[in-house]
Amino acid sequence: MELLVRQAHHGALALASSRSLVGGRSPLRRLLEIRATGFSSAVRTNHRAESHAAPLTISNLELEAEIKPRRKKDRRSVEFGAPRHAAAKIPWAKDKPVERRKKKLEIDESLFSAKSFSELSLSPRLVDRLNEVGLIVPTEVQSTAIATIALKHDVVIQSYTGSGKTLAYLLPILSEIGPLKKLPGDGAAQAPEEKPGIEAVIIAPSRELGMQIVREVERLLGPSDRKLVQQLVGGANRSRQEEALKKNKPIIAVGTPGRIAEISASGKLHTHGCRFLVLDEIDQLLSFNYREDMHRILEHVGRRSGTKPSSVMGPLARRTERQTILVSATIPFSVVRAARNWGSEPLLVRAKSVVPLDSLPPPGPGASPSHPDANAEVTTESLPPSLEHFYCISKAQHKVDTLRRCVHALDAKTVIAFMNNTKPLKDAVFKLEARGMRAAELHGDLGKLARSTTLKRFKDGELRVLVTNELSARGLDVPECDLVVNLDLPTDSIHYAHRAGRTGRLGRKGSVVTICEEAEVFVVKKLRRHLGVGIQPCEFTEGKLVVVKEEE
Repeated sequence: MELLVRQAHHGALALASSRSLVGGRSPLRRLLEIRATGFSSAVRTNHRAESHAAPLTISNLELEAEIKPRRKKDRRSVEFGAPRHAAAKIPWAKDKPVERRKKKLEIDESLFSAKSFSELSLSPRLVDRLNEVGLIVPTEVQSTAIATIALKHDVVIQSYTGSGKTLAYLLPILSEIGPLKKLPGDGAAQAPEEKPGIEAVIIAPSRELGMQIVREVERLLGPSDRKLVQQLVGGANRSRQEEALKKNKPIIAVGTPGRIAEISASGKLHTHGCRFLVLDEIDQLLSFNYREDMHRILEHVGRRSGTKPSSVMGPLARRTERQTILVSATIPFSVVRAARNWGSEPLLVRAKSVVPLDSLPPPGPGASPSHPDANAEVTTESLPPSLEHFYCISKAQHKVDTLRRCVHALDAKTVIAFMNNTKPLKDAVFKLEARGMRAAELHGDLGKLARSTTLKRFKDGELRVLVTNELSARGLDVPECDLVVNLDLPTDSIHYAHRAGRTGRLGRKGSVVTICEEAEVFVVKKLRRHLGVGIQPCEFTEGKLVVVKEEE
């Protein structure tokens, strides 16, 4: 604009110097009007001429540039260098909301309250096998999940620890594959002859949980068919695992992400024809440590449901469409996002409730996705309903002695005590044994044989207290456990829920006691608020647990 004004200035001065030759004011006015309309509609000319001897300057022309900045809130019109009355209003295009057609769920809700496994859509031979092992009445989450998975939906199963989530996904899988599957005479459609191979892959974050799942499958298959499931967990001999895959030709592979990805990369594990992919404790599997392994597993296990073979080129088109099942007691938003990316129209399955995952509200505006507790779906549904929650104030050096008094006051026979670090475990065990209480430590630094031996002694009742870290917070199934003690505070409500889930399993009663220092009480109150459960203050007096009034 300065260049244009300068050109107008020079032109006007040149014309003014030759005024005697031109004569009159009309040519000057005409020239300025042409210049003014040429470079901006905001340049105004003064029609009153000064004396002939007066110099012509910018101020004489009364240049006025009206530049109106846009407001952040109002971006519907743009006014630049134009008079107010001539401002052109440009309407802002409004986005029309896209209406999504919700797919109606055709699930018989009466099955959610089934009184026996025979009422659900399981194969008759599998129901007979369940009766043989003493499993007759399904839990609420089992009834809901079996009915939903049987309709080929991708699902996310959420229920408190110890509610029977493992059987909730194993039973519909075993009803479709293996020796207990449905036959055409049982109402199943005639399936084409399939090549033998892995038909179901189950991923668990820890060796303990993986072996627990393997034992559950072996119990259902029976002694004659137990070789149809193969464990692929870390810490075991890899060459023996590869040899068993080649010799036994299993149909179900259960393992940890690292070992399964490792054997898959070596070409010894073929999962392109896999029909089921189960990710147990999915919130743990989403951690950064498993990122590369999980990426390979998702790329090589079957084909994502909802992908048409005609739209896929190359070897991927020959893969079997998989059904993806995610399982956890807590559902952070990261799990919701993963389920949407890895599955097709996934459903959230809870006890007597099935809803589309898209119906969940988005994360709050102030939440941080990087934080492990961000937007976590941690409710009372994540905790066993028969639990009692307490907290007790103690100095750090007296916590182990408070643990001992707590065990005697509640007369607990099988106790799991949690600490955050590995180093203090040995010291805590030493103090307990010095006072005559049988105890042992369990952590990841122990060898495979030592861990197995310790767990066996604990389950057999040889040990009264098992002092451990977060290793045992998931996958440790000891139904007899009647007390969980937090010697160190859990880092968030998710870890509290998984620790508490070690007791009160399958409807049994249990207690959770958190031993904290005076300065940590506010953390307990925060956990209480997030979980929506009553964590009562208590003291141990004269060999009894006494609930006390909470200080304001």
